[in-house]
Amino acid sequence: MNDKVAEQLQILLFGQLAQLAGTDRVMISGVRDTQSLRKDINALYPALQHIEYAIAVEKKIVNENTAINIGNTIALLPPFSGG
Repeated sequence: MNDKVAEQLQILLFGQLAQLAGTDRVMISGVRDTQSLRKDINALYPALQHIEYAIAVEKKIVNENTAINIGNTIALLPPFSGG
């Protein structure tokens, strides 16, 4: 297996985020935490910069900067509404 491919993370995008990015999956490398992930995603997809989206690591929404490991399930979730 190519080391470069092995180091990539698959990021899942849902709802409005997938629509704005034009895809529901993004492969990205060189990301070690949620802060750097948000920075890289916003650079790749500028339309997402102005949306407050949540990041889930291993199916848990994280609010503070959190380490990301190869193989983690990462999802970007659009703003929720309702009550």
